[in-house]
Amino acid sequence: MSTTVEAESGTGTAPVVVRQQSGAIGALITGVTLAEGADQATFELLHRALLDHGVICIRGQGAMTPDDQLAFAGRWGEVSIHPYVPSIEGYPGLMRIYDPNPITQTWHSDTTHAPRPPSLTLLLARTIPPYGGDTMWANAYAAFEGLSEGLRATLRTLRAVHKGTELASDAGLDQDAVTTVHPVVRTHPETGREALFVNGNYVTQFEGWSPEDSAPLLAYLYSQFTKPEYQYRHHWQVGDLVIWDNRATQHSVVGDTHGAERVLHRVTIKGDVPS
Repeated sequence: MSTTVEAESGTGTAPVVVRQQSGAIGALITGVTLAEGADQATFELLHRALLDHGVICIRGQGAMTPDDQLAFAGRWGEVSIHPYVPSIEGYPGLMRIYDPNPITQTWHSDTTHAPRPPSLTLLLARTIPPYGGDTMWANAYAAFEGLSEGLRATLRTLRAVHKGTELASDAGLDQDAVTTVHPVVRTHPETGREALFVNGNYVTQFEGWSPEDSAPLLAYLYSQFTKPEYQYRHHWQVGDLVIWDNRATQHSVVGDTHGAERVLHRVTIKGDVPS
């Protein structure tokens, strides 16, 4: 499925093409040059595509500078500063993402231990290995909607405890400073749809439950994101700017680069309190 829209993209009228990438999630967008600026019509098209598809790849953005990326990110909301992972020097809020690791290879949404987890993430590919290092995304609406009616009703009554990863401890932060509680099912503030909001990186247990009692149900919920029919797998190209909705998706990196260099620049946007 593809949609072609005539829209201004900085230097004149060009066809902006939105191509759906899988049945459940993901779209590839061409015809936009963000380093030259994007007018309001183009920005609104990108915003609509993101809400419709959960994750969008805007291809061919290698000319963007760090300043360009931060400026464009600021159009989506307030740029978030990570509580314990440093920014690139001189560019607050812009992080260097490199080799896949056990944390990034687990299905997750970004920094859900925060009271206001990021709403969006923007990731720009700078150096891509000759093979490997794909990123997979899964549709959190579908992960919830595919459950039985009885389980969905039960999950709406539950809350989960989210804690920062071991990187928080390595940075000297107290666990209480990076621990919060969120509903297991959150309602997206823009679409009004319900999404499953638990992940293996940050959730330790259900509120009021022991970790041992929580583990079987959590494992089952996490397994929903591994279903291929809910997923999109992205094969990176240098200059890909991928934007995803942390409120309605989870992602996982494929750790098959075998040490080859992989560098991406990440910006996250502050979100609301999940409800």
